[in-house]
Amino acid sequence: MPAAHPVRRLVAAGLLALTVSATPPALAAEKGVFFPESFTLANGMQVVVIPNRRVPVVNHMVWYKVGAADEERGVSGIAHFLEHLMFKGTDAVPPGAFSRIVAKNGGRDNAFTSYDYTAYHQNVARDRLELVMRMEADRMANLKLTDAVVYPERDVIIEERRQRVENEPADRIGEQINATMFVHHPYGTPVIGWPQEMANLTREEAERFYKTWYAPNNAILVVSGDVSADELKPLAEKYYGAIPARPVPERRRVVEPPISAERRVTLRDAEVRQPSVRRTWIAPSYRLDPDKQAYPLQVLAEIMSGGSTSRLYRSLVVEQKIATSAWLGYGPGAWDMGTLSVGATPAAGVEMDKLETALWAEIAKVVETGVTEEEVATARKRMLAEAAYARDSLTGPAQTLGSALATGQSLDDVENWPVRIDAVTAAQVNAAARAVLSQTNHVTGLLLPLQGKDS
Repeated sequence: MPAAHPVRRLVAAGLLALTVSATPPALAAEKGVFFPESFTLANGMQVVVIPNRRVPVVNHMVWYKVGAADEERGVSGIAHFLEHLMFKGTDAVPPGAFSRIVAKNGGRDNAFTSYDYTAYHQNVARDRLELVMRMEADRMANLKLTDAVVYPERDVIIEERRQRVENEPADRIGEQINATMFVHHPYGTPVIGWPQEMANLTREEAERFYKTWYAPNNAILVVSGDVSADELKPLAEKYYGAIPARPVPERRRVVEPPISAERRVTLRDAEVRQPSVRRTWIAPSYRLDPDKQAYPLQVLAEIMSGGSTSRLYRSLVVEQKIATSAWLGYGPGAWDMGTLSVGATPAAGVEMDKLETALWAEIAKVVETGVTEEEVATARKRMLAEAAYARDSLTGPAQTLGSALATGQSLDDVENWPVRIDAVTAAQVNAAARAVLSQTNHVTGLLLPLQGKDS
């Protein structure tokens, strides 16, 4: 996996909390990434503003602290289904008109659902901000659903699953790896849903999900761009502040049972043109990190997979010439557990067992001999340099802060990311690597062409 863009790296990382070493480096990084402003409305809705005056444009995002992992068992996909239905109109904005109005005013809009949150966003000119705030607040409180709009949209999400999952071998094996990794926790259920349950989703279930979770006190407004908190506050109070708070259920997730067995998933498909191998371990998230491993694991990911000089790329691609790509990725930005994955794709003519042997040897080397202080120092320097450029993006800061707050973190956690990364030592990286990579409860996934087919 190539080195991540700075903003995507920060989004994936979540940029959140860790207690750091009492002895900081001599040239310690300073606190601050996005320098946000924040206030809370009387109804409990948190508002975050990230001023960026470079161009007269704003990115407006509403994040709901609910996602696919909060669904009741048997209605998988209802969170994503409701995301689609949020565009089906209110008394003030007819079905389908929301996006047309945004486009007519020169903007772009979209939405996305994850396991832990659902977000709706628009990029518009500064003088169109009030327009999208009015429409977004309207559908937060006044969504109108009828059978005539709900059931055709159910066909749309079923077709979306066919195209994005069932017709894509890489996505299918990813779905199966998750289901094998999380045997009890809802992270094992796909966000889009299982097909047999999607086909039976109803208008009543969508309305119940909407009325249960879509409340201002369960939402976060994040606005990035040409606006300050003082300018935004009157508009936020006018449109979002007028919506009454409602009781919202506590997030109650089941706990994944202890599993010590190695598991292996193999998918063969005629559509596979590039085979691959990956292995996934359960790892700490920022919120659930009793041993303070999240920041060291981020540094480990940079050492192992941070570009063409990283350990995996240098060894498997450059020196041994048995892979075209090799990567290690870590995702701590979740409400519950995070994951750490390593993977590679073989070079032409290389057998998968040879690639696997070499890949696991690189992981064993990290566990047995660790990384050096020099590697950690170099990784920290690269990560801090990338963080310095993260603010240049309009959407990246809003995505980072929104996902962080929706998964139980604070603005202070985000802003302290440089300080905490800068304090990571080789000893901490090695301890975290051994704790995660020595686990035997991992899942290995092989994506292969059908026997006798070209790879």
